[in-house]
Amino acid sequence: MDMLASLSNGFAQWNEIQDFLARGGPAIWAIAALSVLTLALILWKIWRLILMGAWAGRRTEAAVRLWEDGFAQDARAALSRRRSLRAIVAHRAIQARLGGDFNDTTAREEIRRVASRELARARAGLRALDLIATIAPLLGLLGTVLGMITAFQTLQEAGSRADPAALAGGIWEALLTTAAGMAVAIPAGVALAWFESVADNAQRDMEDAATRILTRDPHRRHASATDTDASTVTAAAE
Repeated sequence: MDMLASLSNGFAQWNEIQDFLARGGPAIWAIAALSVLTLALILWKIWRLILMGAWAGRRTEAAVRLWEDGFAQDARAALSRRRSLRAIVAHRAIQARLGGDFNDTTAREEIRRVASRELARARAGLRALDLIATIAPLLGLLGTVLGMITAFQTLQEAGSRADPAALAGGIWEALLTTAAGMAVAIPAGVALAWFESVADNAQRDMEDAATRILTRDPHRRHASATDTDASTVTAAAE
């Protein structure tokens, strides 16, 4: 009985959704499709950023401190198996300094290339969210305008027999699309701002790490650095 009641409630809710979509016209169907796409994009983007280690920076910072203290090989080893955005750029910067294949200018260009590639991965999908946040309210407004045109055409045809209640019903049904468009655009805009802030923070950290690596002599140990310090920081980075 509980299952039958649940199925009955599900069918009733589905019928209500269909009625809502039918009242809104073609624009509401487009907005409904955008809402599904927006949710999928947000979930996909969060998953991608987690896989890319967009919020992981502690171990990269520990490795850069190793580099600054003169433990170049330990710093490279600490980042060799890391796949976060910051770790990839910092590891490439260390390789460029230690490999001997780059001078200062070409090393900077190589680091910039790697950082640009990683940032492009971090910002993938943001243009789609930006487009959704822009066009969803416009689609809602379009649906409202088309609904208002239909409502006033009905009023004109009815002439002196026009029913104000019917006109009001047509107007609020037309306004549904504006509300639906804003309901899609607002979460898309918030998610876009959040993802951009995550990418901007990663960019600042990558620039900071690259600059610290490029401006420090990898073979000069800090006066306060000891082998014990190196092993301690290396263990923290692993």
